[in-house]
Amino acid sequence: MNQPNLEQEFQQLQGAYDVILEFLVQYSFQLFGALVIFILGLWVANKVSNMVAALLTKHNIDITLTNFTSNLIRIIIVVMVAIICLGKLGISVTPMVAAIGAASLGAGLALQGMLSNYAAGITIIVTRPFVVGNTIEIQGVSGVVETIKLGLTILTNEEGEQISIPNKHIVGEILHNSFEYKLVETKLNVEYEADTNQAISIIEAQLQAAALVNQQQKPLVGVNGFNNLGIEIGIRYWVPTPQYFEVKYQTNLAIINALKQANISIPCPLKNLGLPQ
Repeated sequence: MNQPNLEQEFQQLQGAYDVILEFLVQYSFQLFGALVIFILGLWVANKVSNMVAALLTKHNIDITLTNFTSNLIRIIIVVMVAIICLGKLGISVTPMVAAIGAASLGAGLALQGMLSNYAAGITIIVTRPFVVGNTIEIQGVSGVVETIKLGLTILTNEEGEQISIPNKHIVGEILHNSFEYKLVETKLNVEYEADTNQAISIIEAQLQAAALVNQQQKPLVGVNGFNNLGIEIGIRYWVPTPQYFEVKYQTNLAIINALKQANISIPCPLKNLGLPQ
């Protein structure tokens, strides 16, 4: 009973061996040629991609746009080479393209959210409303742009936290871009009997003395309004985003100390309202 089974299995193995051997003899040159073409294609794709990246970098093009363009060119070349290799093997790509199209339609319906993020990412990369290193505020979230990817944009704040924002929540929304600086807005009151001009001059001097306060975009100090406590002084100045709170706290302390040295007092709300302290 075992002998016929062994002979049958041997015949099946012999038939498979003959088919493989015939295939290698008949298509070995095509396989070798397709492999050589594919390897050369990968080399050309990397070479052209690096050349494009170097050219864009030489012309000071944004790094995000540079990476996107170079990677897109690499993908296009690899796809073209793959089509050539399939043709070299005698495989028709028309049915494959149709199948890929049908599969893409189904995948697109299932991954609408992800694809909308990718579409928004391409829009950001092409239109460049902001670039890496800019300070942006979107939907109440702010930080320095660290990375722009196809699906999301990554921000960092002064605490070192990473904030990931899906790109579909950026495109079409109101976007604030203050580039590498962030605005500090402060208000304080001085008494009506105080010399307002002197108080403004003292505050301006402290802002000019602060090393990290942006002097190219002139700080603004002036009378912002009047209230029951006294004359309200408004202060606006720009600082590097990564040191926002550090500079703000140091500057506030320097302003208070300078006003005290000049005997310009900041009125206490409880005292003015006649409440027990």
